[in-house]
Amino acid sequence: MPILILCIAAIAAAVFLAVKCGLMKKSAREIAEKLDEKLSTDTNTMIDISSGDKDMRALAAALNVELAKLRDERRLCRQGDTELKDAVTNISHDIRTPLTAVCGYLDLLGREEMSPTARQYLEQIENRTELMKQLTEELFRYSVVAAAKEFKLERLCMNDVLEESIATFYGAISQRGITPEITITESRIERITDRSALTRVFGNIITNALKYSRGDLTVEMTDECVITFANSSDNLGKISVERLFDRFYTVETGSNSTGLGLSIAKLLVEQMNGSIFAEIRDDKLIITVKL
Repeated sequence: MPILILCIAAIAAAVFLAVKCGLMKKSAREIAEKLDEKLSTDTNTMIDISSGDKDMRALAAALNVELAKLRDERRLCRQGDTELKDAVTNISHDIRTPLTAVCGYLDLLGREEMSPTARQYLEQIENRTELMKQLTEELFRYSVVAAAKEFKLERLCMNDVLEESIATFYGAISQRGITPEITITESRIERITDRSALTRVFGNIITNALKYSRGDLTVEMTDECVITFANSSDNLGKISVERLFDRFYTVETGSNSTGLGLSIAKLLVEQMNGSIFAEIRDDKLIITVKL
């Protein structure tokens, strides 16, 4: 009889432990699912579980405390990012006005009589001022793009926009002595997107290619709307592909660029729900855009 009682007690304990483990596993799954949901969405709701187990509820409460801290940090980060973008926009805008005035006065000064040495100094000042003006414009464009929230959407033929973008750079391409290899699908590829943003993406990538190309440029567009730009360069060994789209990253220090062209392209492509990436293959830098 005592043995029978012990067996029943053991079975009851085993059933109790099995039920307890099952409930704890269910609670753990609930916590994991709701934590993933809270992290992936911008919501103020807390993790709530169906279990009455005090330890699991304590775990959920501890996670809720950390989630609240994370939300505050995200809010401060977004606020700081917005303030920084506004500041950059305002500063770059404020710099443009005096720079334009300086360029005007330099032009007037260039019409005056002066010695060859003074003329040489003036040319150096004009070159540096023009470079500063270009860099300020690039910074201004980046801040505007980063702050933009809405596109002017319309149905566009991607083939036509790409062809028009390449044609815009015909003079610069010819000046570099480059004969581009262009392959664009004959199938009409349409997307609902922003023409200005798309043109800027293509333009920034082509500008980057012309700046560093060793004398070649290949552009290809497939039926799947995968667009690739490829060019060889003497600086491929210096290129960090992982950082190519970072703000202010340049291959050469002292080059006439802030390193924002490809960053702007990446921002715009992602805002259009596309993707852009770079790789080095067969001694060529290849930038691929998927829309």
